[in-house]
Amino acid sequence: MIVYLNGEFLPVESAKISVLDRGFIFGDGVYEVLPVYNGHLFRLAEHLQRLENSLQAIRLANPLSRQQWSDLLTQLVAHNHGGDQSIYLQVTRGPAKREHNFPHLIQPTVFMMSEAIQAQPPSPGVKAITCPDIRWQRCDIKAVALLANVLLRQQAVDVGAVEAILIRDGYVMEGAASNVFVVIDGITMTPPKSRYILPGITRDLILEVMQANQLPYQEVAITEAQLRSAVEIWVTSSVREILPITTLDEQTVGSGKPGPIWSQVWQLYQNYKQQLRSHG
Repeated sequence: MIVYLNGEFLPVESAKISVLDRGFIFGDGVYEVLPVYNGHLFRLAEHLQRLENSLQAIRLANPLSRQQWSDLLTQLVAHNHGGDQSIYLQVTRGPAKREHNFPHLIQPTVFMMSEAIQAQPPSPGVKAITCPDIRWQRCDIKAVALLANVLLRQQAVDVGAVEAILIRDGYVMEGAASNVFVVIDGITMTPPKSRYILPGITRDLILEVMQANQLPYQEVAITEAQLRSAVEIWVTSSVREILPITTLDEQTVGSGKPGPIWSQVWQLYQNYKQQLRSHG
């Protein structure tokens, strides 16, 4: 695997950062994950805008221009032989003396890596659990400090589930590493964007696709009771795409199989990916 670190492309084994890097010491940094299909970057402008929003939120100047990001990402894809990939990029405040306040005259650390991904067949449905949302109050920042998310996801894995759906004050927020959709009375619903929800790129694309195909949806607050009564539940992310939840807290969701609206949206999403593969 070839990675990018602070101006160099090099084998992952040769990539090194300082132990004083604030990303390592404080989790002081942000990240993005971008899928690549047949060498084409997925929703690059949207990912770079979200990166910019996260950097602004933590008061860290973007170390690269949009064109520089695009050029480096394209080179990284080529270094790793094109095809379908998942790119992880991270910007931290950089190495400095360990003090909580922002240091002066510091150089950010920029890191990117890429892994090959395989096309997945439509899912037969997976299990999820619900958990109280124990995270902080700026979940809209795609920060590298993900310990709460790690603990919540592990709770799911411990009982054979793939995701934890998070409940805050009686309302659905998102998954530990995903956005949430439900279907009630033929209407697809997803929580509106807020400081408690990461603005998912895949989430937004799904809404665009549904609007283009005249499928009814709402961005609206969803209660825990509504979640439990939904006939379909999905979780979405850049890497996992659209996963149907067919068991929630050991209770069957709907018919216990992926629902018809999920099937339609999943196919529309695949069509979008195929167009990207073919035309870029």
